[in-house]
Amino acid sequence: MEDLTDVYNELIMEHSMNSYNKKKLDNPDYQQMGHNPNCGDEITLEMKVKGNIIEDMAFSGHGCAISQASTSIMIDTLKGKTLEEAKEIIQTFISMIKREITDEEQLKKLEDAIAFKNVSNMPARVKCALLAWHTVEEILNQSSSKT
Repeated sequence: MEDLTDVYNELIMEHSMNSYNKKKLDNPDYQQMGHNPNCGDEITLEMKVKGNIIEDMAFSGHGCAISQASTSIMIDTLKGKTLEEAKEIIQTFISMIKREITDEEQLKKLEDAIAFKNVSNMPARVKCALLAWHTVEEILNQSSSKT
């Protein structure tokens, strides 16, 4: 039987190398740049919102495997969710990385993003995994101030 860590590592590598979420959107409603000066990761997130639903997301930029994979998997996780659901998922992910939430039941809502659970054991990689999540949080804060 394959170790869960191996499955997660494969998922991270696959998303970092072949992300179908790495593209440009036509006329995004929101665009936000995220930058991690520690390792030079730089992403631009784009998001389309229809009503209260995240209709589409995409990203461009460069960075290490963890930041690229985390961004791609985050997009898969948040697409189709309401803005409220997205905020809750983002908080859960950040809390998981900071080891504030370890309960598997609470972490289920993260879907594939749970693959980054072990990043909390690698302090140098925490900012890489969180870059996209903090960037989308900025977008959601902007969107709620517009209403």
